[in-house]
Amino acid sequence: MRSQASTIEEYLDTLSEDRKEAMQSLRKMIKKNLPKGFIEKMGYGMIGYVVPHSIYPPGYHCTPELPLPFMNIASQKNFIAVYHMGIYGDANLLQWFVDEYTTLVGKKPDMGKSCIRFKKPELIPFELFGLLASKISPEKWIEMYEKMLKRK
Repeated sequence: MRSQASTIEEYLDTLSEDRKEAMQSLRKMIKKNLPKGFIEKMGYGMIGYVVPHSIYPPGYHCTPELPLPFMNIASQKNFIAVYHMGIYGDANLLQWFVDEYTTLVGKKPDMGKSCIRFKKPELIPFELFGLLASKISPEKWIEMYEKMLKRK
């Protein structure tokens, strides 16, 4: 379910109240903790946090006119999703997140490579996502991203 909203406010206004509240809480926690240099913008039909071209002129290798994606949050058809490219690219960060999540929630997260899914918005550990957002600076993300590109 890809949103056609062009602004974050427009995107949030399309959500049901329970989803809207959870998305606003996620957004607030991420923005509060995200290192300086990332910017918030709509991308891929989701709220995104990216490294702008002013910091990383090459942009995203698949679509260079777009900034380098780092983290997204989205209200999908059956769940709320947090996408964090850093946990996809850093096994230690992934292990830290899974361990912390499991300790907080009492079970392992429902996740794919970079996607963490929540069918019940009330079960989202907002503070943990704030902490996760704080773990990688734009400079560190660029370094990780370029290493991943070289491996391919």
